[in-house]
Amino acid sequence: MNYWLMKSEPDCFSFDDLQKAGVEPWDGVRNYQARNMLRDEIQVGDGVLFYHSNCKEPAIVGIAEVVRNGYPDPTAFDPREKHFDPRSNPANPRWYQVDVKYVRHLKQALSRDDLRRHPVLSKMGVLKKGNRLSVMPVTAEQWQAIVRDA
Repeated sequence: MNYWLMKSEPDCFSFDDLQKAGVEPWDGVRNYQARNMLRDEIQVGDGVLFYHSNCKEPAIVGIAEVVRNGYPDPTAFDPREKHFDPRSNPANPRWYQVDVKYVRHLKQALSRDDLRRHPVLSKMGVLKKGNRLSVMPVTAEQWQAIVRDA
């Protein structure tokens, strides 16, 4: 089992949206490094920390679980979709997604300041300057530090 942090802007897709849906595809990722993780590394049963980004108070707000391994992202093939990529095609897909399931909200959201103050969480990739990946690995130690108090 591996652990991941996935970022979403709450005005586009929030953790409450995932709770209402139950299960949703993690689509629209258009970064090759993140795509490789979605395609090759993330597996059913992996834990997900859901992070609200690009908002007033960026924070880890909840826990989700991967329920479907990586598969081609259909939004890349549809010109009506926001994430359409004319260079991607079903015969040779460029972009991938996984499906994630809502598990639970954290008792209290963990802001960037909360993460920085914690001896284990202060090393999380989401805090590294210039790191804009929407999907990134989380260590087992970091995962435990969060879910233990969640």
